[in-house]
Amino acid sequence: MNFVKNKKLLKIYSFLILGVLANPVLAQSSMGPTAGSTGLEEAAQGTGLITNKSFAGIISLIIKSLLSLLGMLFLVLIIWGGFKWMTSQGSSDKVNEAKDLIINATIGLVIVVISYAIVRWVLDALVSVQNGPAGGGDG
Repeated sequence: MNFVKNKKLLKIYSFLILGVLANPVLAQSSMGPTAGSTGLEEAAQGTGLITNKSFAGIISLIIKSLLSLLGMLFLVLIIWGGFKWMTSQGSSDKVNEAKDLIINATIGLVIVVISYAIVRWVLDALVSVQNGPAGGGDG
């Protein structure tokens, strides 16, 4: 009896969850773009979301993305090292292996942060050379 009741409740909850998740979005207009500007593009440009990227800007974006991926890899390695440490069951070899993994991941993070700082400094220098010195007037 209890199994039948739980099965019935599972069906009801599943139906309710699917009903909530499958609601149609009625916010989109079927008439296409309206006349006039809403100001969203201007706001996006003001925040830097829409920009005309130069070569240095594109390279900067690629490098920042790669460094972000390396940061995520650091997080995965730290979690993996912690998992290995917790499941070592007191074996000193496994504990040392997990410690080495965590230490190496931390060293890798330091290298990533330093490389980010160097890349940021070099790209800022390139952009300032490309744009010319700040405040340069005819005097």
